[in-house]
Amino acid sequence: MKKNRSLWMVKLNTASIALIPAAVAINYIGKLFAETLKLPLWLDSIGTIFAGILGGPILGALSGLINNVIYGLTVSPASAVYGIASIAIGVASGLLAYYGMVGKLWKVIIFGVIVAFVSSIVSVPLNYIYYGGQTGNVWGDAAFAFLNAHHVNIILSSFIDNISVDAPDKIVSSIVAFAVFSVLPKRLITLFDNSQETTTLD
Repeated sequence: MKKNRSLWMVKLNTASIALIPAAVAINYIGKLFAETLKLPLWLDSIGTIFAGILGGPILGALSGLINNVIYGLTVSPASAVYGIASIAIGVASGLLAYYGMVGKLWKVIIFGVIVAFVSSIVSVPLNYIYYGGQTGNVWGDAAFAFLNAHHVNIILSSFIDNISVDAPDKIVSSIVAFAVFSVLPKRLITLFDNSQETTTLD
């Protein structure tokens, strides 16, 4: 019980405070890189996933939300709406890491697939409300157009549009995030250990 409670607690120290802007910067650069090169990926969740792995679901969620707000204010206003999806990605990443989905490559791939499904479930309703079911990614929207032309249900078309980009994106992002995490010194990782003295955000 104590272990589960510590999952939703944050140790408010210099390391935790520094993690959020670092994760936001990683997300911001990744998204700009993907959009500039028109990649079939978003690359805007590497920092969020990394923060979830290292700092837990709360820090992961905060990193994702703040990233979307900043990107929405500076580059693409629509990005702020998807802060909800980024919160879900951060929470899912923290939970999966907490329950042992780390270390082995096959676990990292499953980790990425699960995060992709969580992200898609949250994003598809937003895509439908704001963009008629499309994602804005040229590769995913090509799949949407094809399915729509063949009279496939718009919600299913939207989900396939989203997951066709989200799955490879979150798998790649998870692998990169775990690669960075794996080279961190243990002394740094222990700064985020919530099993001892913690401060809640309640």
